[in-house]
Amino acid sequence: MKRRLFSSALFAAGTALSTSIAWAQAALFKSGKDYLTLDRPLPTEVDKGKIEVIEFFWYSCPHCHMFEPSFAQWVKTAPKDVVVRRIPVAFREDFAPQQRLFFTLEAMNLLDSLHAKVFVAVHAEKQALNTDASILAWVEKQGVDKAKFSEIYKSFGVASKLKRAVQLQNDFKIEGVPSLGVAGRYYVDGTLAGSMERALKVAESLIAQTRQAR
Repeated sequence: MKRRLFSSALFAAGTALSTSIAWAQAALFKSGKDYLTLDRPLPTEVDKGKIEVIEFFWYSCPHCHMFEPSFAQWVKTAPKDVVVRRIPVAFREDFAPQQRLFFTLEAMNLLDSLHAKVFVAVHAEKQALNTDASILAWVEKQGVDKAKFSEIYKSFGVASKLKRAVQLQNDFKIEGVPSLGVAGRYYVDGTLAGSMERALKVAESLIAQTRQAR
């Protein structure tokens, strides 16, 4: 949703082929047209030798809901040197409860079981989940310890993650979601790439480009 609208030889051969394909794709993708190159590279939160990919999203965004299954599948098959992070955005202050929801689920190791269910609750079941009270009521129905969730939800650690998320959102100059940040250097979304499916192809070529440049 736009912001303004709301055997090792076989492995080596396979890697070489994948890189060749990605570089062939890269010839089709142009900075300023299919993706943007940041003026200043950003520090990433991954180990040396790893490549960070960030998905910026909003639980109430219908486009993020539609993209989630494709992205979740892409994450499962991403190269081993790729580390994927999800960052919930806040274009307004009232986005904050859903940010807290995500980071609390992350802290409680519940994203695998509940992240997709939040999208279903919002878009299929028509639950807003945009207030502290509605979120606490929902997680309790999912069998989550309400007291523990509430404690983490209101914690300094989660508050710090909200601030960091907003900083990343601003650093990448996010204009809409879903969108992707690659290697702290590149930004791509469905508007630039033409679709989010094509955006993933652009991201793959940028990953290969980053890997090759090392």
